[in-house]
Amino acid sequence: MDLIIFDCDGTLVDSEYLCNLALQQQLAELGIDSDAEELMALYRGVKLNVILTSLESEFDTRFPDSFIPDYRLKVKHLFEQHLKANEGVKDLLASLKTPFCVASSAPRDKIEQALQVAGLAQYFNDNIFSSYEIDSWKPEPGIFLHAAKKMKVEPAQCYVVEDSLVGLQAANGAKMQSIYYAPMLKDKHPLATIQIKHMAEIINIIKYAQSKQ
Repeated sequence: MDLIIFDCDGTLVDSEYLCNLALQQQLAELGIDSDAEELMALYRGVKLNVILTSLESEFDTRFPDSFIPDYRLKVKHLFEQHLKANEGVKDLLASLKTPFCVASSAPRDKIEQALQVAGLAQYFNDNIFSSYEIDSWKPEPGIFLHAAKKMKVEPAQCYVVEDSLVGLQAANGAKMQSIYYAPMLKDKHPLATIQIKHMAEIINIIKYAQSKQ
């Protein structure tokens, strides 16, 4: 293992509910009832434009041009007020000797704000990669392959830490090992190489992987 690639939303930071709460609020302004928990279950990790296309079809409507910027502003405000790092993340990052980066389907400014608010920015510096910079979103493998190339590591030597099924699909497509962060699941998902409930488990995974090299 020569590189750990972290997803951001839901993996490093506890942001999935906040993002979907913003979407619930945005839909409510258009007279559409929704539930943040249900939205989160349906669309975890999915590209925003794909989510909106699905919702437009479901509710037989077209969202105004202001929908996305207004939604992004709501997310920004909710992050400022409530966003926190997931349990164990800070200790994990502080202890890592293996190189690592973050690769996310979110816009770069959203990733940077999330890391800053959650107190994680110092660990990543410029090792931040956004799908919006390469025009490729999960479940496509492009963002992970891009991160590996920029970090000068072969895909086969990378582990991807993800909390979404589209992220696992992207990791598999990139021919990388995947660590599925799923605190609430009991059974191992077939798409995951390894499944964990707490970030602290990654330390032992690294030790085991390195012992096999």
